[in-house]
Amino acid sequence: MEIKKSKKADLEGGKGLSLFMGMAIALAIMFVGFEWGTSDVVVASSDAVADVIAEEEIEITRPEDTPPPPPPPPAPVVSEVLNVVEDNVDLEQQEILSSEDNQMDAQVQTYVAPAVVEEEEESAQQIFTVVEEMPHFPGGEGELLKFLSRSIKYPVIAQENGIQGRVVCAFVVNRDGSVVDGEVLRGVDPSLDKEAMRVIGTMPKWVPGKQRGKPVRVKYTVPVTFRLQ
Repeated sequence: MEIKKSKKADLEGGKGLSLFMGMAIALAIMFVGFEWGTSDVVVASSDAVADVIAEEEIEITRPEDTPPPPPPPPAPVVSEVLNVVEDNVDLEQQEILSSEDNQMDAQVQTYVAPAVVEEEEESAQQIFTVVEEMPHFPGGEGELLKFLSRSIKYPVIAQENGIQGRVVCAFVVNRDGSVVDGEVLRGVDPSLDKEAMRVIGTMPKWVPGKQRGKPVRVKYTVPVTFRLQ
């Protein structure tokens, strides 16, 4: 019996075609690869990039050449002068005081405060208005009123014209109690003012005022009343 082969089962028939197709595909891949690898690379240059690079450049400045400072002046040369004295010449003996001697002298000396003369003279001439102890008439205010009533002589012209009132007088009581610098602070009539100043001038010495235990000059005010009976 003869064995027959089928065309569908024959594997050798399509072997050449498959080999040809594979070689064609391989050649095509190699061609594409060469074309892709040898393509020209174009580098684009832009003016904007050049401007940015130029702006970022850092300017390097060099310090100006300054002349060096002048050299310092040479120090003066001090030459020591030695006086040669012969042995047979007598020299004057000088006392050499040490710091201990000065300290001893300073401890022995006592401090003497300067005399305050100008301040005392100024305080003596100063006139106070209010002091710790005010001046007063010998015997007090009661004796002062009695003295004024006994000493006042009513002016005739003021009596005839019916003039009366109170004259305010001021004066200074010195450190010895004497009354000076009388004046009228508030007057009533020239005749009454004149009589009030006359009585002030005849007053005896007052007890002077004191400030810090020392007598001082004090300005004092006294009203003198004129009244018709």
